[in-house]
Amino acid sequence: MSASSISVRELGFRYPGEHHDALRGLTIDVNAGERVAVLGPNGSGKTTFVMHLNGLLATQSGEVRIGDTPVVESNLMEVRRRVGAVFQDADDQLFMSSVREDVAFGPANLGVSGAELDELVERTLERVGAAGYADRNPHHLSGGEKRRVAIATVLSMDPDVLILDEPTSGLDPAGRRELIDLLSSLTQTQLIVTHDLPLALQLCNRSVIVSDGRVVADGRTPELLANVELLAEHRLELPLGFDPSRL
Repeated sequence: MSASSISVRELGFRYPGEHHDALRGLTIDVNAGERVAVLGPNGSGKTTFVMHLNGLLATQSGEVRIGDTPVVESNLMEVRRRVGAVFQDADDQLFMSSVREDVAFGPANLGVSGAELDELVERTLERVGAAGYADRNPHHLSGGEKRRVAIATVLSMDPDVLILDEPTSGLDPAGRRELIDLLSSLTQTQLIVTHDLPLALQLCNRSVIVSDGRVVADGRTPELLANVELLAEHRLELPLGFDPSRL
């Protein structure tokens, strides 16, 4: 299992029919194996940004690279194997009648089959703490269980980069803690889009704030979260009574 760097240069994007750019020269570098939180208010461009990393949105201006590979149409098959995205709603990612079929779907489409595929599914489910789930219907799982299986569907492709959009959304405290433990154990480069600022502090040494389509702050997570004026300027709030200096 490997990790890749991410390089984004002057990324610009405007949705059809809109009069304002969703991204305005966004630039960021992420080292291989680094775990970075992407923070910012609703509508700031966070999700638009990360959707460019595996080609879900085509680049209109600027450049995106995963390692040495440009994210362009001719490279999309390779890029989408290397960059795995875990959506905010796990139900968007689980569409088969069993967990086994969901986790096997990607590798099977790459030609993995038979005993090799069965072993890959079991190994991946064990890695995310979902051993024994293989024959269950994914839509009958709890929110935390679904999130684990959604991550397994991505890990089964052996990606270099993980993109996670609001990974703690809808999880109870125990499910949230288990997810943090899981993400901490993974070696891939990770970009975690979140409004959960304590999660960013617990998981990510580095955070960036995206606002108005640009990276407006980039630094050590404790320092960013201790800057009350910066957070207020970009509509970010820590939970009442939470002191980032405690962690």
